[in-house]
Amino acid sequence: MSDPETEMRDEYDFSNARRGGHYREYREGHDVRVFEDDGSAEVRHFTLAEGAVMLDPDVKAAFPDSEAVNRALRSLVNQR
Repeated sequence: MSDPETEMRDEYDFSNARRGGHYREYREGHDVRVFEDDGSAEVRHFTLAEGAVMLDPDVKAAFPDSEAVNRALRSLVNQR
């Protein structure tokens, strides 16, 4: 059973989309306009949390989760 809140609609066209097309801008922070039920809108600026690391798409493919990244980095640190 599909959820109407999350299902793709026929009018969405991603035929020209490309994965990772905005990751550089995302790293620098981005604004999101949030619309309230009363019609008002607020712009919120989002940045990566302190200490967060964003992986490039090719690295993400090799290290799909935090555990894999930490294991690889620990092995590098232990080689010193």
